[in-house]
Amino acid sequence: MFMREIELKGHIVDSMIMTKVFDTTLELGGDYKVLEFDIGKEKTDPSYAKLLIISNESQQHLENILEELQNIGADIPEVQDVNLKQAEKDQCLPKGFYSTTNHQTFVKLNGEWIEVQHPKMDAVITVDPVTKTAETKVIRKIKVGDYVVVGHSGIRIVPPEKPREAGQLFEFMNSEVSSEKPKEAIIRKIAKEMFEIKQEYQKNLKEGKNEGGIAIVGGPAIIHTGGGEALAKLVEMGYVQGLLAGNALATHDIESVLYGTSLGINIESANPVVGGHKHHIYAINDVNKAGSIKNAVEQGILTKGIMYECVNNDVPYILAGSIRDDGPLPDVVTDSVEAQDIMRNMVMDKKMVIMMATLLHSIATGNLMPSSVKTVCVDILPATVTKLMDRGTSQAIGVVTDIGVFLVLLAKELEKLENEHKNKN
Repeated sequence: MFMREIELKGHIVDSMIMTKVFDTTLELGGDYKVLEFDIGKEKTDPSYAKLLIISNESQQHLENILEELQNIGADIPEVQDVNLKQAEKDQCLPKGFYSTTNHQTFVKLNGEWIEVQHPKMDAVITVDPVTKTAETKVIRKIKVGDYVVVGHSGIRIVPPEKPREAGQLFEFMNSEVSSEKPKEAIIRKIAKEMFEIKQEYQKNLKEGKNEGGIAIVGGPAIIHTGGGEALAKLVEMGYVQGLLAGNALATHDIESVLYGTSLGINIESANPVVGGHKHHIYAINDVNKAGSIKNAVEQGILTKGIMYECVNNDVPYILAGSIRDDGPLPDVVTDSVEAQDIMRNMVMDKKMVIMMATLLHSIATGNLMPSSVKTVCVDILPATVTKLMDRGTSQAIGVVTDIGVFLVLLAKELEKLENEHKNKN
């Protein structure tokens, strides 16, 4: 038999880490024995468990099981430092390189635990032995001579834990994705969380730190369902510190402002307009003539809407191109690698990301950010939320509802909180 002890620490029962360790071990053909288990009595008390992981096959089989358990959050007591190998060529990794999770990660270097900066899934860890720093890098960023982590020795992963305080948003939502949930109660909790994050962000700005805040990942259904005006209101009120979208959201937002339609359908009456199918092309052409969305605002062509408010309130946005795009608008970044880097930089320091009615863009953004970012996914289809979590964004909570209704109610709740705060002061 091949055996190794592991430790589990923290709120391992609430966060289902212990159950995941049991299930994963058995699914991979291993076995386990619980050597020690101390469960916390109070809400703030952490729990502790020591397990013996067993393989009847080989040392390599045991190593494979341990690697999967480590990704879940198991701590393998280490006497070894992290293993490093230098890259021999740009964009080429040494054999056995460690592939990252999106959780907080530490590496042991010369007996010292060092936090890995910019955690991201499906990347690698590079270490600078001189400065004693570590960071994640995607394969295209690897340069010859980089020290790359190989194997899984000397690595510690700390997944996010479920909040212990009763009534918190991310505890309230901790169940399977379902359309049968009280929408207004959920929206009130999301609004409260957003309000607190905005207050913290504004405090950071006063201290000279431009970090934190909320990013929105949005699809064109926001406009189609009549939620454009509400999202523009959120931008105006200071609840959006970054917008991640594609050509379609911006195009249909501008179309709705200039022509009153979205995909040729009248926003007010929901009736098709004769010749309306050409309106989004007209909108692109209008912006092309101006030179950019910002120019269209400055020239008085665009006087309201989501993109207008982003320009007017200095909210950064990234419009990532795709094969399906008409036009596209001149602001669209058509180089997907460049767009990916901009998106990652935009969400890396955010406190919350709200993903609305866009499956592919939501999954793409989820792959770029650490699991410590609070993530809300809103879509009419339960499968969208499920797929997002299946692709690695396990911290996401799901709200299954029409995005237009959601945004209108959310804007009202935030206005209510703003008024209450104003009256108190």
